[in-house]
Amino acid sequence: MAVLLAAPACGTADALRASAGPAPATSTTTKPRAVTETSWSPFATAGPLTLTHPAAQVERVAFHQSGHDGARQLTALPTAVAPTTLEDRQRDTGAAGAADIVVAPDTEIRSPVTGRVKRAGRYVLYCKHSDDYVVIEPDDRPGWEVKVLHIDGVRVRAGNRVVAGQTVLAPRATQLPFESQVDKVRTADPAWPHVHIEVVDPTIPDRPTGPGCP
Repeated sequence: MAVLLAAPACGTADALRASAGPAPATSTTTKPRAVTETSWSPFATAGPLTLTHPAAQVERVAFHQSGHDGARQLTALPTAVAPTTLEDRQRDTGAAGAADIVVAPDTEIRSPVTGRVKRAGRYVLYCKHSDDYVVIEPDDRPGWEVKVLHIDGVRVRAGNRVVAGQTVLAPRATQLPFESQVDKVRTADPAWPHVHIEVVDPTIPDRPTGPGCP
């Protein structure tokens, strides 16, 4: 994997450095964003499943608690991009039941596993925000579900075959209209969008966590 440093153009700063006098005390240096070219490499395992990075350019993989009791714990692989575990969300589930993968804006999102699409479409996030999703039944563990959320413009539908690192699920990730927990570990401003991935065993009952949407 190639590590890139993405920084905005700074012609004015270059001109200052080329001048004979010292740079003004008010000049600042923009911190470059740490970005890795993944080549669709794997980032985690969940039991017999291997999950690949869903985008070509990734800033970080952040593991966190899932809201589903059937979520399988993810184990980071050496090829995971800048892996970290986010703070406890008080959900009474394991610390790595899901992953938020921070990806470059307007880059296509590909399937993290090989399998068949069970369902796909649009849902309402947190009772107010429109978001797209895909749920895949993986070949390596029939019956389980690999959920991919926070994507924009789904290009697959139920029954379609998908291949890890090859099949495009959506042309881009959704830029959520609020600050997410993963935004707090960004390497530069502004925060990039992220794709949420989790592996769920639907035979494990999920305990109700609240009254739901009105």
